[in-house]
Amino acid sequence: MKLGKAGLYEDLKRLILTMELDPDEVLDETSLAAQYGLSRTPVREVFQRLAGEGYLEIVEKRGVRVISMNHATLRNFFLVAPMIYAAIGRLAVQNYKPAQLKMLKETQKRFRKAMQARQVDALALENNRFHEIMGEMAANPYLQPSLGRLLIDHCRIGHTFYQPRNEDMEQRLQLAADHHDTFIAAIEARDERTVVDLVFEHWELSRENMEMFIAPQGLHADDLIQMPESKI
Repeated sequence: MKLGKAGLYEDLKRLILTMELDPDEVLDETSLAAQYGLSRTPVREVFQRLAGEGYLEIVEKRGVRVISMNHATLRNFFLVAPMIYAAIGRLAVQNYKPAQLKMLKETQKRFRKAMQARQVDALALENNRFHEIMGEMAANPYLQPSLGRLLIDHCRIGHTFYQPRNEDMEQRLQLAADHHDTFIAAIEARDERTVVDLVFEHWELSRENMEMFIAPQGLHADDLIQMPESKI
C-alpha cells in the first residue's frame, strides 16, 4: 500500500474494480485519512476526483459511497456497451499513436502473464487497462467518459470470469486473451472492419460470462439429510 494522496486514489480504484469494496459501501473519511497519513482535505479531493470518474457517489449528509450496481444500471450497461465499444474500436484504428500501441502490447503481455499465474485481480485490472488504452487511442472527449463508466461495471461484473472453475471457463479465458492479440494486430494494420467485428465477438463472450455471474445455476439441496436415530 502506498501512502499519500496518490496511494489513496490508486488503492480505492483497485478495491472498487476488484469488488473488495462492495457497491454502495460507505467510505470512512476519518479512518482513510489516518491510514494514508492525510488530512481530511486531500481525502475529500480524492473522493471528488473518483466521483467525477464514476467510481464514487457523494451524497450530501449521507457521506461517500461506492457507486451502486443495481437493476437499472445493469440494464443500461448491457443496452449501450456494444455500441460504445464499437465506436471506440473504430476511432482507435483511425487515431492511435505508436506509443499507445506499445502500451497496449505491454498490457497484453502482463495480462497473459497474470493468466498463467492465475492472478485473478491482476487479470481483471490488466483487462480493464487494455480497454482503457483503446479509449485513449480513440481520442474522443465525448466517448471516453462513457467508456470509463462502462469499464467500472464491466470489471466488477466480469471479475468472476477470471476465476476459472472448469475446462469451459479455461477455454473462454484463453479465447479472450486471443481476442486481445487480434485487436492489437488489426489496429496496427489499420483494419477497421476486423476491429469492429471483433468488438462484437469479444462483447458476446463477455456478456455470456457476466450473465453466468448475475444468474448462476441454483445450488442443489441434499436429497436426503440423515438425522441421528433417537434413543428412547
